[in-house]
Amino acid sequence: MAGLSIWHVVIFLIVVVLLFGTSKLKNLGKDVGGAVKDFKKSIREDEEKSALNQPKTIDADVKNSEPVSSVKG
Repeated sequence: MAGLSIWHVVIFLIVVVLLFGTSKLKNLGKDVGGAVKDFKKSIREDEEKSALNQPKTIDADVKNSEPVSSVKG
């Protein structure tokens, strides 16, 4: 059994274009592109939302800080 050659792919593409027409294929491409764009946008928004919900910590510079003196009473 031989694999697909370039001629098999070309004939398949010609048949697909003849069956569906170029306008339907163009609309299909726009729909798929829009879906991918919306998916990426929602993933980005979810990452931003999760970054806002994480607790924030403040790192202190321990080397330069002076020790706190205890109050005698």
